[in-house]
Amino acid sequence: MFMHNKTLQYTVRVSEPDPVLGSLILEQFGGPDGELAAAMRYFTQGLAEEDAGRKDMLIDIATEELSHLEVIGSVVAMLNKGARTKITEGEMEEAELYRDLTRGGNSHTQALLYGGGPALTNSSGVPWTAAYVDSRGDPTCDLRSNIAAEARAKIIYERLINVTDDPGVKDALGFLMTREVAHQKSFEKALYSIKDNFPPGKLPGKEPYADMYVNTSQYPQDARGPWNNEEEFTMVEDLPEGLPADDGEGSAQVNLDSADQQRLEAMKRRLASAPDANPITGADLGAGPGAGRTKSTEQ
Repeated sequence: MFMHNKTLQYTVRVSEPDPVLGSLILEQFGGPDGELAAAMRYFTQGLAEEDAGRKDMLIDIATEELSHLEVIGSVVAMLNKGARTKITEGEMEEAELYRDLTRGGNSHTQALLYGGGPALTNSSGVPWTAAYVDSRGDPTCDLRSNIAAEARAKIIYERLINVTDDPGVKDALGFLMTREVAHQKSFEKALYSIKDNFPPGKLPGKEPYADMYVNTSQYPQDARGPWNNEEEFTMVEDLPEGLPADDGEGSAQVNLDSADQQRLEAMKRRLASAPDANPITGADLGAGPGAGRTKSTEQ
């Protein structure tokens, strides 16, 4: 059961309307790293969680994210106040109103389609989707995803803070950005309170592949660091000699029954290419300057 407290978690003070800025800030309202996506991610995880402590944490943070959705939505609504009155009351001249609504961003869509209210879209007008919720039902996996989600959201808030000089908007965005830091800390603590949290899931990795580092981008001076040092990793430098990683032939194989094998052979004969053929093609017939070597140029 939820009860709505009419007092915002953080006071919203907007100096003046700015629909273009409002469109940009929609990224944290209905975008992939926004507050609604976070709330739905943690809420659905919490419903399925069996550990009482993690369940409580997830529901707590999910509910707070809804309060953040209210804060960020209020910022967007305040920034669109002027555009809303202009478009609904029609008190401006046509050309003046057109210029005002199409200054950039998604502001014209916000004004015309949603009447200046906050819409569940990102800053480009793409509707919110449940595909933003990437839970997998395993806490060692989902908590890592949550940590990354909070980190991404913090970066988006930083960028939004950098594009406005409105002190009230900066202040509200700064609060929301800082709460992402606090949530990340909680998720980190929850993850590392699980004794065996790596690798995610139940099944162990196969030795020795868990220690293999494949040097696939070889240069005269390869970068070395803790991600590939010999203390924890076995370097695979000679790729032709190192393939396949197992003791097989390095090919794709399947056992077919006799009937399927006969059909496969018949299909291969029917669709076999003629390597010695040199047919005239449409590219040959229509070749012009810049077409490269074709049959028409050989004649």
